[in-house]
Amino acid sequence: MDTTTIMTLIDQYGYLAVLLLIALENIFPPIPSEIILTFTGFLILSTHLTIPGAILASTAGSVLGAIILYGIGRLLTEDRLNHFLATRVGKLLRLKPKDVNKAFTFFNHHGGKAIFFGRFIPVVRSLISVPAGMAEYPLVRFTVLSTLGTAIWNTVLISAGYLAGDNWQTILATIESFSSAITVIVIAACCLAGYYYLRKRRANATK
Repeated sequence: MDTTTIMTLIDQYGYLAVLLLIALENIFPPIPSEIILTFTGFLILSTHLTIPGAILASTAGSVLGAIILYGIGRLLTEDRLNHFLATRVGKLLRLKPKDVNKAFTFFNHHGGKAIFFGRFIPVVRSLISVPAGMAEYPLVRFTVLSTLGTAIWNTVLISAGYLAGDNWQTILATIESFSSAITVIVIAACCLAGYYYLRKRRANATK
């Protein structure tokens, strides 16, 4: 889905478009939430949309998408997931095994914290729901953490688009750079945590 289509849908259908687009963004990570949310913030200046309404709609969409992926995770094993990613449908969804593995690693290292903080990381914020479902993480706790994390993320992006006005695309570029930096930091932190975990395990084994 291209940027023009996203903008047209939000402009014509308002909150409903925001809700459905964000839900789809959670299920199909290639759809960029940064564009959806910052443009929504910009539209608030010239339409009937409001900041609270946009935040509620986008958060509802995020949680809906997260719960759908959580439910899918409950039905999957790691082997089934890898097999699905290799199918034609899996390839059409553009879900990369390395991105899925990244989400699994992040969840395995951080558990509930990964569900909350993962909402601020591109791709991981969508896919983190799958390992949570596969691990049978408590649904109520999962929903609460997902709601809090996505509400904060959505509020920041919508407010940024609103405050930037006609310069919302400039703010978008800054946010995307910031998101990429967070991704690098998180991956480095996971690798470091894994290194110290293995080192400690080996040290205990030699005792």
